[in-house]
Amino acid sequence: MDTPRIAVLGGGIVGLATAYALLRERPAGQVTVLEKEPATGLHQSTHNSGVLHSGLYYQPGSARARLARAGIRLMTEFCREHDIPHEICGKLVVAISATEVSRLRALAERGVANGLQGLRWLEPEAAREIEPHVACLAALHVPEEGIVDYRAVCDVLTRQVQAHGGEVRTGCRVTGLVSSGAKWRIQLRREEPCTADFVVNCAAQNVDRLARSAGETPPCRIVPFRGEYFRIAAERCHLVNHLIYPVPDPAFPFLGVHFTRLVGGGREAGPNAVLAFSREGYRFGTVSARDLRAALLWPGFWRFLRRHPRMVAHEFLQSLSARRFLAALQRLLPELRAEDLQPGGAGVRMQPMLRSGELVNDFLWIDGPGAVHVLSAPSPAATASIAIGQEIARRVRHRLAAV
Repeated sequence: MDTPRIAVLGGGIVGLATAYALLRERPAGQVTVLEKEPATGLHQSTHNSGVLHSGLYYQPGSARARLARAGIRLMTEFCREHDIPHEICGKLVVAISATEVSRLRALAERGVANGLQGLRWLEPEAAREIEPHVACLAALHVPEEGIVDYRAVCDVLTRQVQAHGGEVRTGCRVTGLVSSGAKWRIQLRREEPCTADFVVNCAAQNVDRLARSAGETPPCRIVPFRGEYFRIAAERCHLVNHLIYPVPDPAFPFLGVHFTRLVGGGREAGPNAVLAFSREGYRFGTVSARDLRAALLWPGFWRFLRRHPRMVAHEFLQSLSARRFLAALQRLLPELRAEDLQPGGAGVRMQPMLRSGELVNDFLWIDGPGAVHVLSAPSPAATASIAIGQEIARRVRHRLAAV
């Protein structure tokens, strides 16, 4: 059999890690990464908090929990091997109310079930030995969590793919997939189509559209949520030593605003989670008629709004009001002042949403004819990217061997 040609659609951190896994040790074939932007890793991969997640929050036994545990180990090994800036600095999850103390105990039990090591329950005085300015009734110290430069990770993965014989084509937007016998005809904007024997669809912003063009019927649709950040003024960075997180609210589908020490220095606060009007809607006023229409025509979108009206309104108003954003942050750090916050960046989360209005909160992929479509790779996808890539590569190898 001729060496199979494998096309990885999307040069984000998951696509790059998949190509890297396909090429290492026993190459599965000729691997080409097709990325629409002028460089790799320009969206979710690098528009995030830069945290190494250890698997505290995820349902025991889920793919998310399993890949998080394997992923942080593999990512830290990769960073050490390639001298990528990172640090295992630990995280403090703080409970502000009696209700949150109860939730925090359940979270600690979940962490133990997921195999986290060194978890410590802390009373307020002990918590303030780690984070002197934090407010809490109790806290959970998670020593395995850390911070990393995901921009550097993407750059190294890109070079590693090329060094192992793969090709990374940037500025190469895939617009559709057409089955042509036993091969795929990959339609490209501004370029002639190319062909592949196998396709790995990691194109997060357009993964659902490309899956549909390949003849699949995804159970979900991508609905974008923008996460906005503030930077803490340099003279007030002493308020945060490491990572400070709230206890998640089970009625709220996202984690909530938190504080992060950045690997390159500085401190960051956020993100919120506001519905975006574009899959590249990094600014409030960015609107894509196509993306907005896709969300509005999806029944799950309206069911989600009916299910979480207060949360959606709260996040929308918090996006418009720095005062509201500050109030959310002051629950964790009461000493924080309005003048301590400076405008930061934003990220857009490609959130798969089911027709029922529920969010897909675990990894989800479709094994189609000659293809794998990675429909959902939620946080901690960046942390777990190398583990995810290895899992996808195993699927691809198994499928190719069966041909």
